[in-house]
Amino acid sequence: MMSNVSLISTRAFAALLLGSAAPALAQSAPVSILPPAIQPAPPASVLPPVPPVDQQIVRPVVVPTNPVPVWSVAAAQSLLVAIRASDSHGLKPVDYQPEALAAAIAAGESDSLNTLATTVFGQLVSDHREGRTPSSARVQWFVRDPDAQAMPTASLLTQALASKDVPATLKQLEPTHPDYAALKAALAATPVTNAARRNLIMTNLERWRWLPADLGLRYVWTNVPEYQLRVIARGKTVSHYRTVVGKPGKTATPQLAEMATGIVIHPTWTVPQSIIRESVGALIRNSPGAAKARGYTWTNLAGGGLSVVQKFGAGNSLGMMKIDMPNAHAIFVHDTNARGLFARPVRALSHGCIRSDRAVELAIVLAIMQAGMPSEEAADLFKAGENTKVPFTDKIPVYVNYFTMASAGDGKLATFADIYGRDQAVVASLAAARVDKSVPQPVKEIKAIEAPGA
Repeated sequence: MMSNVSLISTRAFAALLLGSAAPALAQSAPVSILPPAIQPAPPASVLPPVPPVDQQIVRPVVVPTNPVPVWSVAAAQSLLVAIRASDSHGLKPVDYQPEALAAAIAAGESDSLNTLATTVFGQLVSDHREGRTPSSARVQWFVRDPDAQAMPTASLLTQALASKDVPATLKQLEPTHPDYAALKAALAATPVTNAARRNLIMTNLERWRWLPADLGLRYVWTNVPEYQLRVIARGKTVSHYRTVVGKPGKTATPQLAEMATGIVIHPTWTVPQSIIRESVGALIRNSPGAAKARGYTWTNLAGGGLSVVQKFGAGNSLGMMKIDMPNAHAIFVHDTNARGLFARPVRALSHGCIRSDRAVELAIVLAIMQAGMPSEEAADLFKAGENTKVPFTDKIPVYVNYFTMASAGDGKLATFADIYGRDQAVVASLAAARVDKSVPQPVKEIKAIEAPGA
């Protein structure tokens, strides 16, 4: 065992003796603590000793700033081709100064060409990678897009300059879902005179750029205006379900991309304060017996309100299952005991959460895929009638989207009603002058739902 008394270095010893003066000594030549009378005189012909490395003054190295990348004429011409082709993605070539770039190319390689090409390349990458629309026009869109971290502009610029093929570099940013290619084809086939259809196509192309370019091998996908939910594995639909979504207005369903951690069988329901104020609170005050019969239990809060939980069971508003996907907006996919609503053509009827048809089947599919659970075992958990959580071995993304032109995953596009009126803000932003997204933009504050609604 080592002794608990360690050797004291020269610097530490000086610190013990001289206190606050020690830091200054650490940055200067060694100073002897011997009295002057017994200091050894250095030989006249010998230079002063070099201080030990740990006592030498280290001067900062001044690193020159990175020069502007050098664009060859060939690389710049490739950039111009990519700019002119950006309209095929629903972007506006004029945003990226094609005339100025063409003039700079004609003048030959220069600092001006380097600066201009680097600037517009960065703008073009940004708009292809995360969309042109500023956050202020993305109403209730809370999806975090990791593409800027996965494919940073500096790396893409290096590739483009080396290959002199900007279109191929930008191709890496294109969403891999077949709907993006289908929307591009639809835009190419739509005459410029049909402005309404072109705006619809461009709006939905733009929304794809707000999402990760690659959604993953497995995910749960729900498109709010379509009233559909799909389980996807390796690009194929494993199963699909009708949905009920939030009512327009304060309880409209926001757009999210969250990780599901498991399923809850026979869940309890913590009633949101908005629903307590709207209906459940009055039921408890006026008919407490009826409230108890519906499975509600409650406690009085200090401020005079109520905290209400509905027990699991046949009458529970979340039905027989919910997907456990923790998020700040308290939005979940769950079952319902009002299953007759799935027969309606317009199903924007919930308090914000997504209700799934055939929810028990959905839960069993996810238990098989993500928890490795045999279907019989999952079915037995439902039959047991107990509140049970089945954690996933691997989390799975759940995308809650808003597309008014989309397919069932096969590229055959259909249009859907803009039930929340969210298209116009995107149309207007695409028609307006380009906004630099690196500058913070105001975001419309929309109150989040307090807890999973029914």
